Amino acid sequence: MQDVSAANLRATVEKLASYNTRNTLSATMPEAAEWLRSEFAKLPRMKTELMTYVAPKGRRVPEDMEVVQCVATLPGKSDRILVMGGHMDSLNLQVDAKTGRAPGANDDASGVAATLECARLLSQKEHEQTIVFVGFTGEEQGLLGSRALAEKAKAEGWKIDGVLSNDTVGSSSNLAGQKDEKHVRVFSEEGEDHNSRELARFLEWEVRQGGGDFRLKLVLRRDRFGRGGDHTPFVQNGFNAVRFIEVHEEYTRQHTPDDLPEHMDWNYLANVAKCNLIGLTSLANAGPSPSNVRIKMDQGHNTTVTWKSNGAKVHTVYWRDTRSAVWEGHVDVKDAEEATIPLVNKDDHFFAVGAEGGVPTEAR
Repeated sequence: MQDVSAANLRATVEKLASYNTRNTLSATMPEAAEWLRSEFAKLPRMKTELMTYVAPKGRRVPEDMEVVQCVATLPGKSDRILVMGGHMDSLNLQVDAKTGRAPGANDDASGVAATLECARLLSQKEHEQTIVFVGFTGEEQGLLGSRALAEKAKAEGWKIDGVLSNDTVGSSSNLAGQKDEKHVRVFSEEGEDHNSRELARFLEWEVRQGGGDFRLKLVLRRDRFGRGGDHTPFVQNGFNAVRFIEVHEEYTRQHTPDDLPEHMDWNYLANVAKCNLIGLTSLANAGPSPSNVRIKMDQGHNTTVTWKSNGAKVHTVYWRDTRSAVWEGHVDVKDAEEATIPLVNKDDHFFAVGAEGGVPTEAR
């Protein structure tokens, strides 16, 4: 598979930022959405559409209005689905929202560019899972586009294994002098009807195993204080979803005419896209998750974990100290539904089992 292209990422951001505004309610949004759809349509086997939905009267929406967002689907061999996206709408809070200049380069042409670049690379081969790539709109009006798609997915019974939302992922520094070129934050939350925290933990593990020096920084919260992202409506509808965002935001440029391409770090954005690509490549070719993952309650220095296979030939058993947020060890197990981990005490560790390359399920 070819590598992520910083030049491609830059070209996408610069194109999107060239629109006077990409406000969801503006006259230029349909034009920008159609441009993005046409870019996805150039890729092999990609099915594209401009999804329409109603933005209801409310925050930053003066009256009900039908709007569009871009959805591109790369069909897989199974009925299981992955979603990656960024929001293509922009906002300028200093002037009239519909007409004022709002380039939205980092927030969030960066996430859209990463999504398009991952689609370009992943479309080079067929995968087990279907992958849906989205240029969300309505994010700045209250996550409207992602909510519309998440509700559609729930109503239609989509079997989504994971949603990767990328929002503001194109800069490694801020004007306060803070800089981090080696990490991107990933926000996630625990829940009764989804496994988002385990999705984040799995992505961190996969990127760490990839051999590079760029890492995911797990943040064990839904999102930043007082802020939101397009992963949240999917979580609220019972799906695994996480948010990627740079470590050091520059708040004074957000939602202003100064959110421009020249303030971005293209190598940093390429690394973020590469993290998404590593995760999606693994997840898109994983077998179905096991069920009934249990720890045998015997006493001893070793720990035995059991599970019920749902079709995967190889499973991976993970473990971590109870004080650690990330996986620390693993073993692959072929053609079995049980594994004993020598000299790893069940009292001091968490365990989980997943199909090889898939999000693991915590042992109970």
